[in-house]
Amino acid sequence: MLDVCLLGTGGMMPLPYRWLSALMLRYNGSNILMDCGEGTQVTMKMLGWSMKAIDVICLTHYHGDHVGGLPGLLLTIGNADRKESITIIGPKGLERVVNGLRVIAPELPYKLNLIEIQDVFQSFQFGNYKIETFKLDHSVLCYGYNVVIDRKGKFLVEKAQALGLPTHYWGRLQNGETITYQEKNITPDMILGPERKGLKVTYCTDTRPVKRIVEYAKGADLFVCEGTYGEDEDKEKAYQKKHMTFSESATLAKEAQVKTLWLTHFSPSLVKPKECLHNATHIFKNTVVGKERMKKVLKFDD
Repeated sequence: MLDVCLLGTGGMMPLPYRWLSALMLRYNGSNILMDCGEGTQVTMKMLGWSMKAIDVICLTHYHGDHVGGLPGLLLTIGNADRKESITIIGPKGLERVVNGLRVIAPELPYKLNLIEIQDVFQSFQFGNYKIETFKLDHSVLCYGYNVVIDRKGKFLVEKAQALGLPTHYWGRLQNGETITYQEKNITPDMILGPERKGLKVTYCTDTRPVKRIVEYAKGADLFVCEGTYGEDEDKEKAYQKKHMTFSESATLAKEAQVKTLWLTHFSPSLVKPKECLHNATHIFKNTVVGKERMKKVLKFDD
């Protein structure tokens, strides 16, 4: 089960009812934060969620509306007496940016592990989930993210019994370990069925529509994508500022065959984004206009 929650849906500047870009994912005790715009702490407090529990922070790029809330968040986590390290992933320049922001947060009781993205696509494993990064097309270096939870095949009891395996070996094989029993190597594939469908969330903001997004968002259970401008008449403005319209985001969702599209990162001029929703739904029906503290629980197929 994967919990997903929008913490901020605004782009460029906050509004009284709309904070800046941030998304939280929670899985199996691990907490992943995507971007950290102004107001991230406020929405987390309103949810009653602990900032101390954040393990990984993923930054798409270094514009202020995506990183402005980071130093305050790091201070709050430190004041909660966290000792375990936190990993921050971001484009090249991450160390320079984080060290610059930490001028106002110089002393932290935990270590920061900084991972700079080096290639067009990279994948990082964190326990039982992985984070994938892929390059976007914005006015500065920017990346989209996938959070992917793979699911192993079903444990086939009859196969384990046919091999005569004592039950105390079963858990080790399920966890991917190869064991030796009666001078024979037993591998997990010998007692597991085919891999089952896992879970995938794609987070993609501050970009023009590019084919790479369709490639890496393919089949996502949830596609969280920028929709800076609601009307098609704003396409020229979106092109100039390296953003997208609702219809462009919906077209990506359709081509990538995702299950659900959440629109986010709205321009301050887009006061009532729901009034433009039809521009997306006529292309991709399962489109939702994001709002602060909107949540979704993703579950594995039976």
